[in-house]
Amino acid sequence: MKILKITLLSAITLFVTNINAQSETIVGVAAGNENFSTLVTAVTAADLVETLSSEGPFTVFAPVNSAFEALPAGTVDTLLKPESKDALTSILTYHVVAGKYMAADVVKAITNNNGSFDVKTVQGGTIVLSLSGDKVMLKDEKGNMTTVVMADVAASNGVIHAIDGVVMPK
Repeated sequence: MKILKITLLSAITLFVTNINAQSETIVGVAAGNENFSTLVTAVTAADLVETLSSEGPFTVFAPVNSAFEALPAGTVDTLLKPESKDALTSILTYHVVAGKYMAADVVKAITNNNGSFDVKTVQGGTIVLSLSGDKVMLKDEKGNMTTVVMADVAASNGVIHAIDGVVMPK
């Protein structure tokens, strides 16, 4: 009986957690995850909180903190300055695609298009999606490759796919 109560309590907790995640916007989900703190700071500096909290839906390829740390020294600090707002906005919106594309949708699109699939970003540029084994890869307009490290993080206005690099437009 004790095991049944513990199992039931765990199931209820998981259910409530899932409901809460579904009610949070992309910004709310990111703000609640310490791995996205640099991204949230950048989104705030670029005045994109309201946009990414709107109805959407959006698919966000969200760099984790270590992705920003891998940029050349001083890059993030420079981008966060008010005079760099346009450049920061361009970079951040390059990580956003209009529509909600779950991992299965992405893999299917790649598979159905001979191993790669071009997606147009909100910024206007293109990211090329491909597979390396079972991992989804992103190739930016500068030729840099990034890997999806966590897929299908649900939000009320779309989905987040965490990536291990910062993709850059031309």
